[in-house]
Amino acid sequence: MAPTQPQTKVRKPPRSWDALTPPLAQWILDYLSSMGFTQPTPVQKSCLELFRGNKDVVVEAVTGSGKTLAFLIPVIEKLLRGEEPAKRNHVQGIIISPTRELATQIYNVATTILKFHEPSAEAMSHAKSDEKRPTATQPVVVPQLLVGGTTKAAEDLGTFLRLSPNLLIGTPGRLAELLSSAYVKAPASTFEVLIMDEADRLLDMGFANELNRILGYLPKQRRTGLFSASLSDAVERLITVGLLYPHKITVRVKSLKDGGIIQERKTPMSLQMSYLVTPASQKMAAVVQLLEKLEPRPQRSIIFFSSCMAVKYFSRVLGAVLPAGFSCTSLHGKLEPKVREKNYERFVNTTSPMVLLTTDLAARGLDIPQVDLVIQHDPPTDTKVFIHRCGRAGRAGRRGLAVVLLQPGREEGYVQLLEVRQTPIAPLEKPAIAVTSEEAERVSAAFRAQALADREIFQMAQLAFVSWTRSYIEHQASSIFRIADLDWVELAKGYGLLELPKMPEVREAKIDRSLGLGINTEEIPFKDKVREKKRQEELAKWKEEKAKRAQEETGDKRKKNEAWSGKTEQEETKLQRREKKRRKREAKKFSEMTEKEKEEHLKLEEMIEKVRKQNEAKAAEERAAALAANPPKPKAPPKKLDGDSSDEEFGGFDD
Repeated sequence: MAPTQPQTKVRKPPRSWDALTPPLAQWILDYLSSMGFTQPTPVQKSCLELFRGNKDVVVEAVTGSGKTLAFLIPVIEKLLRGEEPAKRNHVQGIIISPTRELATQIYNVATTILKFHEPSAEAMSHAKSDEKRPTATQPVVVPQLLVGGTTKAAEDLGTFLRLSPNLLIGTPGRLAELLSSAYVKAPASTFEVLIMDEADRLLDMGFANELNRILGYLPKQRRTGLFSASLSDAVERLITVGLLYPHKITVRVKSLKDGGIIQERKTPMSLQMSYLVTPASQKMAAVVQLLEKLEPRPQRSIIFFSSCMAVKYFSRVLGAVLPAGFSCTSLHGKLEPKVREKNYERFVNTTSPMVLLTTDLAARGLDIPQVDLVIQHDPPTDTKVFIHRCGRAGRAGRRGLAVVLLQPGREEGYVQLLEVRQTPIAPLEKPAIAVTSEEAERVSAAFRAQALADREIFQMAQLAFVSWTRSYIEHQASSIFRIADLDWVELAKGYGLLELPKMPEVREAKIDRSLGLGINTEEIPFKDKVREKKRQEELAKWKEEKAKRAQEETGDKRKKNEAWSGKTEQEETKLQRREKKRRKREAKKFSEMTEKEKEEHLKLEEMIEKVRKQNEAKAAEERAAALAANPPKPKAPPKKLDGDSSDEEFGGFDD
């Protein structure tokens, strides 16, 4: 009998999903396989090893490194490991996100994973119906999305009571509002885990009060995870307050520079970051060339602007100069929530080349698949945002290109600033961009033609230019981005302006606002006939009132300080309108507050009124004291005229 051969143990690759300890459930492996995730990324491997145990984690990793799965898989596992299902209306896990779009994205990923877990998939099937979810017989995960704008708080509470979700995913304001309800419970006996995604941005966007409210509703004995592409001082303070002995996971990318020097990178190696020096008048023409010449043709491209109004304006006019087959959409903070959601879904699911025009709203967290090109029309105010903007491309190992457009001169110093911040960029070599003055003029003329045809576009261009100027003034790198160095005529051409807006900066530069075009902008009509009719009626009424005032004032002696053209009345009307709008805004803001916030607001108003009265009384006392110290001198009696005895002193009657 032949001797038996010793069996050799097959070792699993150290970077495979199967190598994780303890092993992942088969249904999670089925999900990962269906999505084409063959092995975990470094941040996923490190996080899964620690966070699946009873340890708090603080994760700092480059953008596009797979942080969403790094916390979703452990969260779902923690909620399923109990022997009995969660009690009704008991929350076991919360994931906080700074924006609606990112919260929606996390929710969609979670529901996709849970479709592979049959009990959870069956429980989630009641979400689209009006039926009350039956009590589960085994542990399940039922997520609920909580974001403001799309639904009312009362509707979210109704959904919570009907579905009894145990995982809440949402933005801070709406989460805090739901947790304040007496029907929502998060006791220490059942609550498991809290996740703060993009933690530094949560604090930068002013959510500190909401975060404190949320933490106040949750037990201190819990697992907590903070995830971010960069950790600020504010996040460090949050770590000391909200986490118990956290394990910090930092995943960085290193590249080899010339000379054998190893340098840390804050973006994936698959992402090429470049800059292009071009005059302001040629920026949009350069954008068009990039889209035309880049090989392979970009399916999804993102253009970042510094203001909402710039996004709104260029999303209206850019379609006229885009290469054939390209379309564009917009995403910014002033859009209605439903429109934002619709535009976002349209861009994510597009099957033809599309350009997304956006602000820094889309710079963080959003995992938009297959973004090939990122163009920064305006360099960001905060250099940290530069990395996050670039990181929208080159995600999950896919090659991507990010280009920032810089004006010649002082702005070129932005390259050295980024090198100091360990974010090196190189000149754009491929594709080669060479914009001629004729091409730039063609693009500018296309913008002007649209403004001439519709007064709405003309007004949008003016507002966009003003908002861009304000953001330029607020650049943190003020030594590089100086308002005094700007060429206003070049900038006006880049925006396709028919005239420069009335701004102090333009007035100080002594620039001809008409730009030599000789266009009477008052005659530009609205394309909307209803709006144009209303404008003409208001214009005719204004001319009539002006003529009437001029007729009444003819031959009258005007008071010394009274305005000749009736500007005093106009200013009073404007002040009344502003006050009316202010009261309307305050009333709307007050109506959206919770009862507790309303009570605090009223107390604050009472305090302000009390201080105002005290200040007025103090000022009156100071005026009286000053008057007593320096009494006014008596006026000299008028000189008597000859024969005038009216000022003679009365000496009394004779006895």
